[in-house]
Amino acid sequence: MTTSSNSSNPSQAQTSGMWGGRFSEATDAFVAEFTASVQFDQRFYKQDIAGSIAHATMLAKVGVLTEQERDDIINGLNTIKAEIEAGNFEWRIDLEDVHMNIESRLTQRIGITGKKLHTGRSRNDQVATDIRLYVRDEIDAILQLLEKLQKGILGLAAENTTTIMPGFTHLQTAQPVTFGHHLMAWFEMLVRDSERLIDCRKRVNRLPLGSAALAGTTYPIEREYTAQLLGFEAVCENSLDAVSDRDFGIEFNAAASLIMMHLSRMSEEMILWTSAQFKFVNIPDRFCTGSSIMPQKKNPDVPELIRGKTGRVYGDLMSLLTLMKGQPLAYNKDNQEDKEPLFDSIDTVRGSLMAFADMIPALVPNIEIMREAALRGFSTATDLADYLVKNGVAFRDAHEIVGKAVALGVQESKDLSELSLEQLQQFSDLIQADVFEKALTLEASVNARNHIGGTAPAQVEAAIARAYTRLEKLYA
Repeated sequence: MTTSSNSSNPSQAQTSGMWGGRFSEATDAFVAEFTASVQFDQRFYKQDIAGSIAHATMLAKVGVLTEQERDDIINGLNTIKAEIEAGNFEWRIDLEDVHMNIESRLTQRIGITGKKLHTGRSRNDQVATDIRLYVRDEIDAILQLLEKLQKGILGLAAENTTTIMPGFTHLQTAQPVTFGHHLMAWFEMLVRDSERLIDCRKRVNRLPLGSAALAGTTYPIEREYTAQLLGFEAVCENSLDAVSDRDFGIEFNAAASLIMMHLSRMSEEMILWTSAQFKFVNIPDRFCTGSSIMPQKKNPDVPELIRGKTGRVYGDLMSLLTLMKGQPLAYNKDNQEDKEPLFDSIDTVRGSLMAFADMIPALVPNIEIMREAALRGFSTATDLADYLVKNGVAFRDAHEIVGKAVALGVQESKDLSELSLEQLQQFSDLIQADVFEKALTLEASVNARNHIGGTAPAQVEAAIARAYTRLEKLYA
């Protein structure tokens, strides 16, 4: 609290915060709480302190601070960081946000020198810097989780390069594939997620500090030096844009939404696969729960919850897009609302990836059940058509021939491989005894797709080997 020197009525002149000189009355208690952000923005105290240390170091370099003042500020900030991490720091709503709480405590500890820290900057460029540092750190952490999950998928795929299961389109049996090949589809989704985050990080990693409130500062700052101290690759080129830009947060939430969409698709498959109707895989008990009334139940709670959490991350993305769509340049108080959707997406994605990174490698496929399912639904029908084409039949004619054979199989409740040679030959005399070896076995079907991207076990093995090399380059 401060008192205006030109007021004869101190009770009217009391104001809140470090910006109080302009105001003639105290901020309403409700308004103070309503407009405060310290309840949630205190989570990037580390980034705020790191940014302040870099700023003080730069100010000393250009002569705005003395070396002693710089050292006092840095020592004070490090002490405050230790207080926060020990749980001994008092966060005050009347100081609004993480920045003013830390600065107030710094001034309390080291005196007037603490008030010099804010020279040449504004909370506008300070918070923009803090958020970028925070998002950059979180991207790095999420990339580590993605890599762990990706390697877990590769390990499970390597164990199942010859495990045959039905592939689906429209959730109907289509063609046989290997379980390893299916898992590698999951891997490709997640690699794209990593690539997006790495690309997003480049635009996050630009320094707004030095833009001050909106127009820059009159002090002889060296923004490139501050950027170097904080590990930024570049500085934001325009001060108006730098303090008001939240594209990087929207871009992160878009990337997070795609990650969750992929995890949700994977979850949907696991939910189906663990059902009594499929029984393709078993999820270890530690990732499941039971029923309060039905003793036989084993519910795939982790995949179900991640499928549900996907919607909240989509909502976070829409919140940020809506928040920014009507804002004129430069900074507006609206931007205080950018943090919670961003924090929520980060927390949700990190938690979901942590769960999947532990759960996926622990999946146990029911190999015989998968194989038996692949024998149902005429999954080798396309292989029979290809067999006919290789024997001189036009594809459309081959398609019709096989369709008639399938109709017979439906009528007799037999797979194509269970029909006799005589039954098949009534549709085409080009079908010979070798059809059962070359076209109508599951192994023949998957082995025939022996090209890059195909489901043949040899190709899946090669894809896994390439994948490890790709990860090395991606995370180098």
